[in-house]
Order: sequence, then structure tokens, then C-alpha cells
Amino acid sequence: MNSEQPIIVGLDIGTTKIAVIAGRKNEFGKLEILGFGKANSNGVKHGQVLNIDETIKAIRQALENCISLNPNLNINDVYVGIAGHHIKSLQTRGDIVRESEEEEITQAEVDLLISKQYKTYIPAGDQIIDVIPQEYTIDNMPNIVRPIGYSGVKLGANFHIITGDKMLSAISTGA
Repeated sequence: MNSEQPIIVGLDIGTTKIAVIAGRKNEFGKLEILGFGKANSNGVKHGQVLNIDETIKAIRQALENCISLNPNLNINDVYVGIAGHHIKSLQTRGDIVRESEEEEITQAEVDLLISKQYKTYIPAGDQIIDVIPQEYTIDNMPNIVRPIGYSGVKLGANFHIITGDKMLSAISTGA
């Protein structure tokens, strides 16, 4: 096993079960499974978290089952799958005009561009869950993956925005 590679953990919260799988790339570039765990899902119905306490218990049980197969498993990050009819997405475009075209684009400017997308109009009752930059443009030059270090007047990007029902989020967070 290639212990230099990070451990990747996926968590699937479903209506009937909650599943956890942990793995990492081996020396051949293939995913090697390090652990798997599951638990019955009692707090989720039709993809919506209705009982946060029961859902948390099930997530903990699934993680404990996963770790019991590999006690040396060190989990730091988890990728969570979200599904259901209450999750939607949309494409947007955003731009900022920079003060100095000679200076290099900074992380702060990229962060500002992304944060402005959280003000995108979405239907009443929804909230923005995540804003994902798809590609950046600088002075209308397309297909830039990482704009930091470039220079130009206009920094823009195409975004994929994930939204969800605000009421369901309030129930799942206990707000």
C-alpha cells in the first residue's frame, strides 16, 4: 500500500442505509479499499434528513464499522454525497474589474469573485449550498484553471451553484 497517498473517504446518506468507504490509490494508481462500514438509516426519508440525532447516530455507527475493519485508519476528510428532489443546481457567470492590470491576480481576488456568487438570485425557500468555479477567464481569455499569478483587468468565471431547500437544511441542522 502507498501510505504517501491521502485516504479518501466517501459517505452516502440514504433512506435505507448509511454507508462509508475508505481507500487510497495504490502504487498502480488503482483505488485500494481500506475499510467499509454501514448502518441502518432511521432519520432519513426520501433523501431528506428528518431526524438529525438518529442520522448522526447512524453515521457514527457506519464510521465505527469501517474503522473496526482497519483500526489504524486515520480519517481526516470525508466526501458526502447529497441527493434528493430538494437539491438543484444552476450555471452562472461572474466578473470583477481589477484596480491594476499590471499586478498579478491574488487568492483574495479569486475569493471575492466566488463570494459574490452567494448573492445570486435563487428561488424563495432555497439556499446556496456550494459555489463551484468551472473555468476562469482573464480579459475574455477562456479556459484558465487557476488564475492566480496572471495579470489583466477583468477576472471572470463560470460557476456551478448547488442549492437546496432552506426548510430541510434548518431541520437537518437543528436551526
